[in-house]
Amino acid sequence: MLRPLTLLLATAAAFLPLAATAQVAPTPTLPPPATTATPAEAAPITEEGGLTVTVTDESEWQDLGIAIPAFATDREQATPANAQGTTALGMALAEVVYADLRNNGLFRPTGPGSLPRPTFPQITAPAFDQWRGRSAEMLVHGYVRAGADGQLTVGCYLYDVQLGQQLVREGWQVAPGDWRRAAHRCADMVYSRLSGESPFFDSKIAFIAESGPKDNRVKRLAIMDSDGANLRFITNGQSMALTPRYSPDYSKIVYLSYLNGYPRIFVYDIGTGRQTLVTESQNPTFAPRWSPDGRTILYSMAVAGNTDIYRVSATGGQSTKLTDSPGLDVGGSYSPDGSQIVFESDRSGSQQVYIMNADGSNQRRISFFGGRAATPEWSPRGDQIAFTHIAGDLRVAVMSPAGRNMRHLTDGWQDEAPTWAPNGRIVQFFRTARGGGETTIWQVDLTGRNERKLDTPVNASDPSWGPVLP
Repeated sequence: MLRPLTLLLATAAAFLPLAATAQVAPTPTLPPPATTATPAEAAPITEEGGLTVTVTDESEWQDLGIAIPAFATDREQATPANAQGTTALGMALAEVVYADLRNNGLFRPTGPGSLPRPTFPQITAPAFDQWRGRSAEMLVHGYVRAGADGQLTVGCYLYDVQLGQQLVREGWQVAPGDWRRAAHRCADMVYSRLSGESPFFDSKIAFIAESGPKDNRVKRLAIMDSDGANLRFITNGQSMALTPRYSPDYSKIVYLSYLNGYPRIFVYDIGTGRQTLVTESQNPTFAPRWSPDGRTILYSMAVAGNTDIYRVSATGGQSTKLTDSPGLDVGGSYSPDGSQIVFESDRSGSQQVYIMNADGSNQRRISFFGGRAATPEWSPRGDQIAFTHIAGDLRVAVMSPAGRNMRHLTDGWQDEAPTWAPNGRIVQFFRTARGGGETTIWQVDLTGRNERKLDTPVNASDPSWGPVLP
């Protein structure tokens, strides 16, 4: 459970569990960070807008120095979230915020390990002269407090050091097991306030966990936080799993399973663990995708040597055939408004990217550059389509929905299957190493810089980035 608090001016909302039943509800009260030494009253929030940063700009990233010292605590107290108590938990919270802001490539944060630790009263009354002396432009302060009921209260404050002014603050009540969500929410608050962009750190990723030798690989469905933490295996590997996708409300995952040796599409209910077969067809079905409203599932089906794209209600029923060309029509990804679908087809003689209306009408090819193009995925912002460009090596590329301005984001040997961050500014993909076939998940921003590998305990492929958690 993660429950936002009103920190004097912050909007309040309550967040219920990470899993499928997550809900939001108003929370009008604010427990201030009171203790034996009460922090000074915070300065009022100004109405100035955030710094304007164009993430797709090819110029150098803006280097904004952000100091993120350890979160303070009113008193040392044992907590199930950290065996060493709230002081150690305060350090861990700041480290998560630091890692989130560092790895997106937009800022130049300094982590808690090299910074002085503020006292609890200083959380709302920073020693600005001290931070100016360290050339910090922005300062993230926070605190953590353990309640008698075991719940944690986490506060997060962003200050402009040069102006000596508070920019924004938020707070949350969380169960001990959800302490990382509070840190991600803090990083989201800082990122959004400074960049003007939508947040994305408090989100989850579904992927395929791979183990065993290359010629006998076990592939399991798995999920993890956006930074790779809290990994959980969903299936046991008895049948091969591929191409997972979170439903828009995080309650389900649709994926391809080779149960009984045939490729079939299943929907896994995260709350109940129940699996449902999407279609009753005996023909191979694959490449499932949710519609933006979660009511429809798009999929491909091979019939008598020809593969076309279909849609079906997420609750099952009669499928509707959307393509009818001689060739391989595969995949599909809805535009954010659900009005169009991008897909790949070899109807022209080679694998290329096409767009059609959601009802299958007005099909037209949009990729005309050299090589082949596969696995297209529409950006949540609607302004880009990410895909795998096959021209010798496999590289992740983006282009406009009109097929213009194609550019590569990666330059690996085999990078493929891009998926977008919820804010449409980071692309995630998987990379296969030469030789042994080791697969790893990477992400890169839209400038093509700031590549980052997500650490997983086993090989990983087919990532799917879900929306920001409700």
